[in-house]
Amino acid sequence: MILRVLGSSGAEFPGFNPSGFLIDDTLLLDAGTIGAALSEEEQAAIRHILVTHCHLDHIRGIPLFADNMALKNPQHNVEVLSARDILHSLKTHIMNDQIWPDFSRIPSPEAPLIRYREIENAEVLQVGGYTITACSVTHSVPAQGYIVRKGCHALLYTGDTGPTEAIWQYAANLSAIIVEVSFPNDMEEMALLTGHLTARLLSKELGKIVTLPPRIFVTHLKPQFYQTIKDDLAALGVPQLELLQEGSSYHF
Repeated sequence: MILRVLGSSGAEFPGFNPSGFLIDDTLLLDAGTIGAALSEEEQAAIRHILVTHCHLDHIRGIPLFADNMALKNPQHNVEVLSARDILHSLKTHIMNDQIWPDFSRIPSPEAPLIRYREIENAEVLQVGGYTITACSVTHSVPAQGYIVRKGCHALLYTGDTGPTEAIWQYAANLSAIIVEVSFPNDMEEMALLTGHLTARLLSKELGKIVTLPPRIFVTHLKPQFYQTIKDDLAALGVPQLELLQEGSSYHF
């Protein structure tokens, strides 16, 4: 697998883009950033988008991406996968012919650009050559992470989460984890209130995993506290921890 980081920040500032992780050019984990990082040709290669939850910084790229594709290649189609409640929010509040056109009916209801597909907690689907497992996580809105497997490689992505339990049962025989840390340790109360992690909380989550994978990628840092969070993470002394770098690619 090749993981390309389109965005990995918990807010938007120059040089800091919201979450978007492209696997092997075709499978996108969250869609906070698409068009700001990918050329038209690169966007056209995307076939599936896994959405962890409906907060704007994880879905905002989808409407403009759909528009880009409709203008260039109306025969293009992309599958957007998530839990029923999450897809309902996306369809009802964003792609609703008011905030943005309903591309699940464009260019026609029979051959739309966007197709929605439900994947619920603990469900396993075959998607574009990958085995995808969904698992609920603990956030301020309905949310789920994903385990993406291809051959002997597997990636676990939590999306946004606070302290959680169920997803760690899948943390075996992994190549890597992508897990969030949004706030510094001294803002733990805010992290817990909003369903996020600090470095100290992450340490407790990692303690729930029997065998840590060789790579643990940290994402979703609030740019305002970037250096403080980085220092908090370094103090954990976990050698596998790496901060994801936007624009970089990782092979495993």
